Amino acid sequence: MAELRENEQKTLLALERLRGRGPVDQLVKVSGLAHAAVMRAALSLTTKKLVRTHERKQTAIALTKEGSYHAKKRLPERRLINSLIKLGGEASVDDVADAAGLEKKFLTIALGWLSRKDWATIKKKERVLKSLREPLTGNDEKLLSLLAEKEPLIVEDLSQELQKAVSLLKKRRLVKVSKKTLRELELTDAGWDLAEKGIEIVEEVSQLTPELIRTGRWRKAKLRRFDVTAPGPIIHPGKIHPAQQIIQRVREIFLEMGFTEIRGSIVETAFWNFDALFQPQDHPAREMMDTFYLAQPRKGKLPKKDVVDAVAKTHEDGWITGSRGWEYTWSADEAKRLILRTHTTAVTIRYLAEHKEPPVKVFSVDRVYRNEKVDYKHLAEFHQIEGIVMDKKVTLRDLMGTLKEFYLKLGLKKVQFWPSYFPYTEPSMQSTVYVPELKTWVELCGMGIFRPEVLAPLGIKYPVLAWGGGLERLIILKLGIEDIRLLYKNDLGWMRRTPVCQR
Repeated sequence: MAELRENEQKTLLALERLRGRGPVDQLVKVSGLAHAAVMRAALSLTTKKLVRTHERKQTAIALTKEGSYHAKKRLPERRLINSLIKLGGEASVDDVADAAGLEKKFLTIALGWLSRKDWATIKKKERVLKSLREPLTGNDEKLLSLLAEKEPLIVEDLSQELQKAVSLLKKRRLVKVSKKTLRELELTDAGWDLAEKGIEIVEEVSQLTPELIRTGRWRKAKLRRFDVTAPGPIIHPGKIHPAQQIIQRVREIFLEMGFTEIRGSIVETAFWNFDALFQPQDHPAREMMDTFYLAQPRKGKLPKKDVVDAVAKTHEDGWITGSRGWEYTWSADEAKRLILRTHTTAVTIRYLAEHKEPPVKVFSVDRVYRNEKVDYKHLAEFHQIEGIVMDKKVTLRDLMGTLKEFYLKLGLKKVQFWPSYFPYTEPSMQSTVYVPELKTWVELCGMGIFRPEVLAPLGIKYPVLAWGGGLERLIILKLGIEDIRLLYKNDLGWMRRTPVCQR
């Protein structure tokens, strides 16, 4: 008894008064405790094997607003058939409805159930009803009458015939169904032995108050014991989205490495997105199936004439770059077309055009848009990491070292670089990292040195190191997920399970 809490003692005493067994609702009345207090005591007493719990499911039904109306007036098909019989068994639909006083909104329903119950037939062209037989009172009508007399009713207490009628009335939205679990507590043999020894309710104190200490009553008071090992309630505090956490970490790393973050417009002209990067106007990436073009407004403004002319000449014959160019007639109208930027290089090339003197160390982490078919590894909208370094004597080795340090800070220790091709860099490389969890190498980022055809039209005389790649692939590796769409589904369960601190 010394180990039992006050509410447990009261629950045992209430069970003894109920001859060892009783429903929880009755125990609440006898003990004077709240329902939640009785249930907590029952759980503790069950663990101590003094009480056992019995559960059974109970289904209750009650009338809806429409069900109450039909319970008073009778079902619409019953009102219609009674009226039809009074009119001699055959009459027009309108006459029968008027004689029955049936509301228009119930007429279609009544006609449907007349046919379904095989009480009458209707000639559609003439709109004439003809009764087929004397209609008997159905189980649905009997149940409706019972509910009108007393509700709610317990489904399990009804006959099988009336239980079948429940589903029928539920489909017609005439009754609403509610389910609950009924619990009964019963004393075990150990519980009876303890109760027979006598239960004396001892008031417990959950906290020491100044009054208890001042008066000295604390010496006689029984202090309530608390189980400090018991699990507490699960709390889901607000936190940053897992993908956004990694984006913030990427920004922090570049800032730590001495870079400056830049941002740009989502809507861009094809000039800055493609032409300034020496991408020909007939390149497949510029087609509608790969790029989102704006319908309104359709065109934007080009930069200064000398820059536009230099880019045009470079495309057509190479200008002063020593290149042959793409050997076609460059179109200013095509360059003016507005698009949703397909990469953040459009931001960095604009920045370069305005900052021609070294040193330049900038990066961008932002959204880009491509006309992709969405699946587990492709999105039409995603993030891209972009960066450039311009200085007097920077080389490809500096670029490789910069990216290697970036990946190292992200926890990716093994990095390799492979020769590759990109339209606006030469030489070009692809960076790959080894992922121990996947036991494989994964491509992450394209990189290289901007070609003279990109730099000369902008008046830039120094080497520019550049890199760019999709961020979602990196996020997938860090979070250990297989479907890229999970990042944007706002799955609260997944977001709660994902730790705040990523390794």
